[in-house]
Amino acid sequence: MANVVVVGAQWGDEGKGKIVDWLSERADVIARFQGGHNAGHTLVIDGEVFKLNALPSGVVRGGKLSVIGNGVVLDPWHLLNEIESIRKQGVTITPETLMVAENTPLILPIHGELDRAREAVVSVAKIGTTGRGIGPAYEDKVGRRSIRVADLADDKTLELRVDRALAHHDALRKGLGLEAIDRVKLIEQLKEIAPKILEYAAPVWKVLNEKRKAGKRILFEGAQGALLDIDFGTYPFVTSSNVIAGQAATGTGIGPGAIDFVLGIVKAYTTRVGEGPFPTELQDDDGQRLGERGHEFGTVTGRQRRCGWFDAVLVRQTCATSGVNGISLTKLDVLDGFETLKICTGYDLDGERLDYLPTAADRQARCVPIYEEMPGWSESTEGARSWADLPAAAIKYVRRVEELIDCPVALLSTSPEREDTILVTDPFAD
Repeated sequence: MANVVVVGAQWGDEGKGKIVDWLSERADVIARFQGGHNAGHTLVIDGEVFKLNALPSGVVRGGKLSVIGNGVVLDPWHLLNEIESIRKQGVTITPETLMVAENTPLILPIHGELDRAREAVVSVAKIGTTGRGIGPAYEDKVGRRSIRVADLADDKTLELRVDRALAHHDALRKGLGLEAIDRVKLIEQLKEIAPKILEYAAPVWKVLNEKRKAGKRILFEGAQGALLDIDFGTYPFVTSSNVIAGQAATGTGIGPGAIDFVLGIVKAYTTRVGEGPFPTELQDDDGQRLGERGHEFGTVTGRQRRCGWFDAVLVRQTCATSGVNGISLTKLDVLDGFETLKICTGYDLDGERLDYLPTAADRQARCVPIYEEMPGWSESTEGARSWADLPAAAIKYVRRVEELIDCPVALLSTSPEREDTILVTDPFAD
């Protein structure tokens, strides 16, 4: 059976939640493989809105196993609050429907405090972090001082892990003018929450490999977008984890050979939340119109997203680094009514034409988009469920996008409703 990885192919907010929900009907297991509760997933099901951060999108579908993999950093207090919130909306969550990898690093209150304190003192080139402790938690992971889910099961081990973390964090806090960490309080907090988290703990790598051998379909759900990848994104204005498709294997413990199809989620225009380069950003009425029609506000931050024309250069680049087999083009309906549409096909860098975004920040800042214009359409595409429902100009736009990014459209989304989706290629097809 085919296993599918879903990744955002821009700066996040591409509409992954709806597509993952749509695909989850065909999957047996849905696994998160990176990021933290800085990720926002909005699902609209039968008119009811579900907003998820830490939980995989599959939790709202009965009969599915949802998994939080080791590539995620997990705030255990947030997780329990989110579970309770979703339960109030009628969703059943039990250890049989939700598993958390035993080797998942935890986000502690001290991580959020450090995150916010750092952002407050930086006066130049702010990253635009959500302040939820994601970055400091990943730093502790690679610094080998994380407290992981499995550590909660043994008091002696837990205290040793806390002491190792505090030796590092107290020195940092002193430099930032923060009080020393209350060791006793932190240990008490962790011991109190331990049994509530441990009931979901499992050797996820083993479970997923067994599911695969049994012929079950696994859907790997990414968070954020490939342009926020710690290695291949617009560094340093990126997230703290690898976002590209290869992380699906590392972040869950299943081999890369188990991945059969990579689906890149791509918005029909471009948006970004927070700081960092954005070559096609619009500061005019067209940008305002895209934002208003697309309801472009961050799920987590509530911040208004920056909006611009579709950047084929960037999407071609992310399709290459993630090995995307097909894209899901979302929010096509937001372009309804524009007389003329523009697509970025290259950059002018000091008189030289580039077909990729350079790595160096100073070169990125000097990139001027080169546009190709296409006629828009006056008809509505909202709710279209077949090619026959689309205006000819909209179809031409989609086909041109395919040509420019060198990747076919597998799905086309025309509204937040899960059924308003045109299937071209089923990623789960054997």
